[in-house]
Amino acid sequence: MKGKVLQFDTAGAVGGNEVFRDRQTGSRWQQSTATAISGPLKGAQLELYPFQLTTWAEWRRQHPRTEVLKPLPGYAERLTPMNKILSQGIVSAGGPAPKGAFGHDTRLGPRDTIVGLEADGVTKAYAVAALRRTRVVNDRLGHVPVLVVHQPASDTTTAFKAEAQGRTLRFAAANPDASRLRDLQTHSLWNAYGESLSGPLRGTHLTPLILEPEFWFAWSEFHPATLLYKEGPPQ
Repeated sequence: MKGKVLQFDTAGAVGGNEVFRDRQTGSRWQQSTATAISGPLKGAQLELYPFQLTTWAEWRRQHPRTEVLKPLPGYAERLTPMNKILSQGIVSAGGPAPKGAFGHDTRLGPRDTIVGLEADGVTKAYAVAALRRTRVVNDRLGHVPVLVVHQPASDTTTAFKAEAQGRTLRFAAANPDASRLRDLQTHSLWNAYGESLSGPLRGTHLTPLILEPEFWFAWSEFHPATLLYKEGPPQ
């Protein structure tokens, strides 16, 4: 950030959403927005990197030579309650928002899990429960054509700009688990990670978009103008 390497520690919560403090400047950062909310760096924003929320089996299948971060001794034991939630899955966790949360958007339950997407100045949330049923979503955020793909077996969601070689594409699942897709314009075959495997567009890669997995109470609080995906025809 501004030429500085920052290290972070947890520093409480605001709006039921975790806050971090960097050791170098003492600035406090909101987790959901990656923005400094106080201190010398107030208003600065960290750059988000693409990442995936998936199972270890699916990640290892895609990246067999991956390295694994080993936690410091005692770290996992201190997070026993969270580890229990993660091991059973958080999509259907249910329950109210945590104390201190001040979002009251009732379009979804507070702890419904969504993936949030931002493109062309527009934010939109896609409930994971809906994606499990729909699996392939052709959408548009502002002027950006968007493809969202959900593989229910591993609850892996990916998103891309639905354009290749100067044309807008629409997609449909080519198998039941949506690990293979076919575009309706050229009938090329694609995987769920944006790579064309065969057909006229073979070897083409779609531009990935960054998804943010969140509980609904957190996403809707810090993105108050968010749209919400509804199952059905493109919106």
